[in-house]
Amino acid sequence: QVQLVETGGGVVQAGGSLRLSCVATGGIFSISGMAWYRQTPGKQRELVARITSDGSTNYADSVKGRYTISRDNGRNTVYLQINSLKPEDTAVYYCNANAKYYYESVYRSYWGQGTQVTVSP
Repeated sequence: QVQLVETGGGVVQAGGSLRLSCVATGGIFSISGMAWYRQTPGKQRELVARITSDGSTNYADSVKGRYTISRDNGRNTVYLQINSLKPEDTAVYYCNANAKYYYESVYRSYWGQGTQVTVSP
């Protein structure tokens, strides 16, 4: 089974930066789209940014200009660079990937366990 492991979260002051990483492991598989979501208590998980296998990206309006998603296909890794952090960026950030093993005909959606980002005023 494909496993996604996020790292890079933490506590940072407003105006600071963080870089989140998410690596996919679990054998030989191919990955199509990858994305980052975030969730705060009592709210639905929301899409922050996504990137296709060929590098096309799109972002939630609330993070455009401050967040940058990128990926390293050779390392099955997706990154999220967050600059000019604001207290409202505080959330658990989840990695998502659509992946399939060579013997599968369809891509499946996989999630990481989440990494906490806390921005202090």
